[in-house]
Amino acid sequence: MNLNKNIVLVGMMGSGKSTIGYLLSKYLKLKFVDVDNTIEEETGLTINNIFQKKGEDYFRNLEEKITLKILKNSKKIIALGGGSFLNKNIRKEILNNHFSVWLSWRHSIIVKRILKSKKRPIAFNSTESDLKKLITERSNIYSKANFKINCETLTKNMIVRQIIDLYEKN
Repeated sequence: MNLNKNIVLVGMMGSGKSTIGYLLSKYLKLKFVDVDNTIEEETGLTINNIFQKKGEDYFRNLEEKITLKILKNSKKIIALGGGSFLNKNIRKEILNNHFSVWLSWRHSIIVKRILKSKKRPIAFNSTESDLKKLITERSNIYSKANFKINCETLTKNMIVRQIIDLYEKN
């Protein structure tokens, strides 16, 4: 496969972007970049610590700078942070120059995953109702991705295969 554009995975926290991105990179023998991990490596802080110590605005500015830098190179599989695609500059760059796939799940599945996690700062003080509202709001933006995969009835390997099939056809 001749990969001219990065494959960028978008979706809610807990949607499997990192897991699917990693599997996709192994299958295609391409570099995998997880934006949240890159932010943590570059700052020496966890996302949670950045939110606590410096605030969400600081994090979002850092996220934009690092994400746009990552997107400059091609031939990569990139897992965005859950909020990255909401940023107009990041979204414009991805939609104009990359291949984006939204990993979509039923709200109830995502809510369960988020509530089980201890490392998602947006969710710490959120109720189930708050999270469903957040998912609905973000879904309107995620729907702008080039492609959407409804993941709930698929295995990880089936999701990877669908992404590859979509990429090869476009």
